[in-house]
Amino acid sequence: MAAQGQGFGANRSTGTSDAVQYLFPEQVTVPAGKASPVTLHFRIAQGLHINSHTPSEDYLIPTVFSIPGDAGVKLQTASYPAGSTLILPMDPKTKLNVYTGDFIIHARIVAAGGNHLVQAKLHYQACNQTQCMPPTTISAAIDVIGK
Repeated sequence: MAAQGQGFGANRSTGTSDAVQYLFPEQVTVPAGKASPVTLHFRIAQGLHINSHTPSEDYLIPTVFSIPGDAGVKLQTASYPAGSTLILPMDPKTKLNVYTGDFIIHARIVAAGGNHLVQAKLHYQACNQTQCMPPTTISAAIDVIGK
């Protein structure tokens, strides 16, 4: 069985807060009221992986991007990259579908007119070769200007 739901030991230096980092964009200007593409860039810490948006097993936590409903910006769609296959040495029969390194989510958003500081969210579970951290959610701060 693949690694899941186990915490890292106290001596583990990579914690959930720095497992995945939102890189950019910090600001986007889009036509108010019209669906507009936004490309979101993320980086996973070296030595870690996260399950893709479509993990290989039902019990695995998928990566999900969201925008809170009260942000003045609506997430119309999010397109996730295909994951890579990972086989863990401790369970060679299980093929995981994961993201590693840098990855991009292509979103389509609709913004009301005005300036909206959006605290978008990325929910994921990070793991190394032997164990997983608890699922977590990070913020991706984006200043969306609807013109």
